Amino acid sequence: MSGILKLGIPKGSLEQATVDLFRRAGYQVTISSRSYYPSIDDPDVRCMLIRSQEMSRYVADQVLDAGLCGHDWVVENQSDVIELAELDYSKATDTKARWVLCVPEDSPIKSVKDLQGKRIATELVNVTKRWLEKHSVSASVEFSWGATEVKCPDLADAIVEITETGSSLRANKLRVVDTVLETNTRLVVGKAAWADPWKRSKIEDLVTLLQGALLAKRMVGLMMNVAKTDLPRILDLLPSMMNPSISPLAKGEWVDVVTVIEEKQARALIPALKRAGAQGLVEYPLNKVIY
Repeated sequence: MSGILKLGIPKGSLEQATVDLFRRAGYQVTISSRSYYPSIDDPDVRCMLIRSQEMSRYVADQVLDAGLCGHDWVVENQSDVIELAELDYSKATDTKARWVLCVPEDSPIKSVKDLQGKRIATELVNVTKRWLEKHSVSASVEFSWGATEVKCPDLADAIVEITETGSSLRANKLRVVDTVLETNTRLVVGKAAWADPWKRSKIEDLVTLLQGALLAKRMVGLMMNVAKTDLPRILDLLPSMMNPSISPLAKGEWVDVVTVIEEKQARALIPALKRAGAQGLVEYPLNKVIY
């Protein structure tokens, strides 16, 4: 059985990062400035550009079968969708972002309780209101159409804004008071699509490749030649997801060792391996790591 999987690609800040992730996963997605329908080199998939803020609503309403969007907007919209996979990537980092309550550096506001009767500007209105209710605080929450960081103190007493690195907040002399919500990109699926065996299989394959590409982004392959007499010392040094592969070489006293490590480990590990007797060390990038 075959069909068409209707897939939402997030328009805006996540757009290019998503295209890059799909490329590493083996899909060529091409976006035209004049079209909201990107092309993809999979005849079974039809893509549409949708803002992350709206994605979960269209998936819940079965306009789309699946889509990529922030967890924050699923919560904001209270969308009845399946958050199938966490995909830790964004426009700036590969870690979770945070929606934080911020005030000017010299503000007397020190905690959520100090917001009683105050005015808050944010794009994440519903989440902020529910967060205030949880803390039994009554405050005015206004939707911000953009440039939220500049609204304190003249237009609002506080803001709730998303941050990855905190650099924009610091540049605008804002101080973080509390975290309202942590978020990252999710692949969300409609319940009707998940109940369809063909679509479910197609989505599961997509998730496998996307997660494999994300994992490979922070890993590298490492291979080396090792004398059998040095092998115990080399193996003691090697971290690995699984046992390294060891193959005999034409020279009977030598073996080839192949493993996968985190890229951040390579700088310290390679010199240590060389001192322990490894030769012909080669570090190489990976496209996907799936296990």
